Amino acid sequence: MDNFDYFSWVVLPLLIFASRLADVTMATLRHIFISKGLKTIVPILGFFEVLVWLIAMRQVFNHLDNIACFIAWAAGFSAGTYLGMYLEERLAIGTQIIRIITSEDITAFTTALANHNQGMTIVDGQGAKGPVKLIFTIVKRVNKAEVIELIKIYIPNSFYTIEDVKGSERGIYTDIGNKPIMERVFTLRKGK
Repeated sequence: MDNFDYFSWVVLPLLIFASRLADVTMATLRHIFISKGLKTIVPILGFFEVLVWLIAMRQVFNHLDNIACFIAWAAGFSAGTYLGMYLEERLAIGTQIIRIITSEDITAFTTALANHNQGMTIVDGQGAKGPVKLIFTIVKRVNKAEVIELIKIYIPNSFYTIEDVKGSERGIYTDIGNKPIMERVFTLRKGK
């Protein structure tokens, strides 16, 4: 055990893993931010992403005989991809459109949205089983779960889809999240 090279087989692979984790996380976030049109942060992320990648790549090429470096490289890539997606989801940047199709009474649901200054567009439609209402609402991603919870409470048998919106102007949407959702729903049901 005295001859074991801890730096080459433990420290260096961990450094490569950490570097790869960092650069792939930045790459994943950069790609997601490009798709959302966030032009100012993308070049900054790209600069640091490539800088970290070059440092990690140099270490791998300097130790081509060390399989632990290759495993650390691959593991860092996988973990960085996951971490980048997780962070982007937690940041919840941007807006989304929720399209709701229902044959249920939408009065309580639309009142709940209106009480929270959440804009919507309602269209009459014809579904496979009869008349339906189509409700379109643009929400901030941080408020998506709140709106979905309102759907589940007021129109639970409805069908809905969610898509990212790259840009929008002059909509009516605001932060819903001032109170816990159940407190707001209870208040709405009491008519306050």
